[in-house]
Amino acid sequence: MKHYAFFFLLLSYALTLDAQTPKTIVAASIAMHGTPAYHEGFTAFDYVNPRAPKRGSLVLPATGTYDSFHRYALRGYPCAGAEYFYDSLFKMSSDELSSYYPLIAEKIEYAEDYSFIIFYIDGRAKDHGGVPITAEDVAYSFNLFYTKGVPQFRSYYAGIAATVLDTARVRFDIPVPEGEEKGDKEKMLGLCSLTVFPKRFWEDGHDFSEPLMEPPLGTGPYRVKDYMMGQSITLERVKDYWAAELPVNKGQYNFDTMRYDYYRDLTVAFEAFKAGEYDFYEESSASNWATQYTGKNFDSGRIKKEEVPHEIPQSMQGFVFNMQRPLFQDRRVRKALNYFLDFEWMNKNLFYKQYTRARSYFLNTEYAAHGLPSPKELAILEPIRAMIPPEVFTEAYTPPVTDGTGSIRPQAREAVRLLNEAGWELKAGKLINKATGEPMSFELLIYDSASERVAIPFQRNLAHYGITMRIRTVDTSQYIKRRNSYDFDMIVYGFPVVGYPSADLALLWHSAYIDSSWNRPGVSDPAVDYLIEEIIASQEDEQKLRYLGIALDRVLTWNFYVIPQWYSSSFRLAYVDKFAKPALRPKYDIGLETWWIK
Repeated sequence: MKHYAFFFLLLSYALTLDAQTPKTIVAASIAMHGTPAYHEGFTAFDYVNPRAPKRGSLVLPATGTYDSFHRYALRGYPCAGAEYFYDSLFKMSSDELSSYYPLIAEKIEYAEDYSFIIFYIDGRAKDHGGVPITAEDVAYSFNLFYTKGVPQFRSYYAGIAATVLDTARVRFDIPVPEGEEKGDKEKMLGLCSLTVFPKRFWEDGHDFSEPLMEPPLGTGPYRVKDYMMGQSITLERVKDYWAAELPVNKGQYNFDTMRYDYYRDLTVAFEAFKAGEYDFYEESSASNWATQYTGKNFDSGRIKKEEVPHEIPQSMQGFVFNMQRPLFQDRRVRKALNYFLDFEWMNKNLFYKQYTRARSYFLNTEYAAHGLPSPKELAILEPIRAMIPPEVFTEAYTPPVTDGTGSIRPQAREAVRLLNEAGWELKAGKLINKATGEPMSFELLIYDSASERVAIPFQRNLAHYGITMRIRTVDTSQYIKRRNSYDFDMIVYGFPVVGYPSADLALLWHSAYIDSSWNRPGVSDPAVDYLIEEIIASQEDEQKLRYLGIALDRVLTWNFYVIPQWYSSSFRLAYVDKFAKPALRPKYDIGLETWWIK
């Protein structure tokens, strides 16, 4: 009987261990939602020409300057094209929002509860020196980002540990929050995009947090061939690039060289393009597109002009308030200033009616708010009702609309009413603070002439009602420095495109990131924090995620953190007539990496 008792004790212990050990899944691809579109064994993405010839050169513009070959340093200005120096563990396709396929790692093994993930390194992977990439390089890269990279990385991946299992396997353990059955799938998938650096280069006297003054040893499809520091840089295709024929790369990176020439600003850069100094230009100005694409190179057909419609999610661009400035901490002031932007007049007179007014942070997605909140949205919003604007429950958000004649009297009357409520009054042609006697005055910080052109009509409308908005143009480096340190009243900014409500939204809006420079308006709002945290906790519940995204959109728009500008659902492209393109363009990209020389 003692033997049987001992046997049942061992069996009970084994069953307990089995219950506590999460099941594992081995896969060659993975998606955040649903299943990847490309099945195991696919040979190339649908949007490439697998037989595209590799030859010739591509010359592109860059503005400003650079002083580093290292895009991940905490200081300095990285060179254009630095994204081609290194590969990541997995690669995303450009016709899906969140699917990953093998690159440096040939497959993954992960826990069903997302508590760990193991990457299996492809035995063919090597750096530009021909030395194999190992699990040691991967763990080292993660630790570099964690200890010497941007603070956002350390905050986002807090508690995650990298362990080298052997030469070909590296494991990342991901904490599961207390009381939760599963960890964060999105955070686990973020590790698939980890950039991998050769350990031997960075250990050899190079400081990861500082600008890099020499071309690095890379792992990606291109490396530095030649450069004039701050003026130009030429990249060459790595001829013996080990991953050139992988399904994720086949038909891409078809130019033997890519050169970036630096120009002082966009105006100078465009004139150089018209003169034939480089090959490709994406136009952001509707006015330029309608009036400036003339001259012998266009008449002769040497430069082609093409407008390409798309349904890609668009960024919310606008005049962004610095919420840390006392002037803009009153929502009524922010709402009032929205009324002075006459989009309808600008669209007709400046933009040739090519733009649509932005009204959402999820433009061109199913997460954009429309109409009044549905019952499912109300269930999400009810716990924070007291912390959010009442209009969220009673009105559909729409930016102010004018008649396009240039007269904004009805809108201005509402703006003045709001400003009076907020403690301001018009006296002798100036809007004065009733308590302090100080006039309303603030500065718009910009770095290019295009922003100034669209800001002047806004400035004129404000001035007519006693508000002074100074427009200050600085060079790119000074602009970045002041923007990142919140040394501004207002800037023009386009929030990163968000295809679905992901944990990345925390970097843009959560108060925990207010000092990271990613939260551009400097928002610290418990209601926004609450919704972001709910989004992070609901990444696998697609239905709930949809309503959370819409609810967040309502709260952000009705808080008037920005004065929305406009967007276009078309690419405006001009390029020298020497390129060929695949028949199918990637759904979420221009696809320049898939072009080739005719």
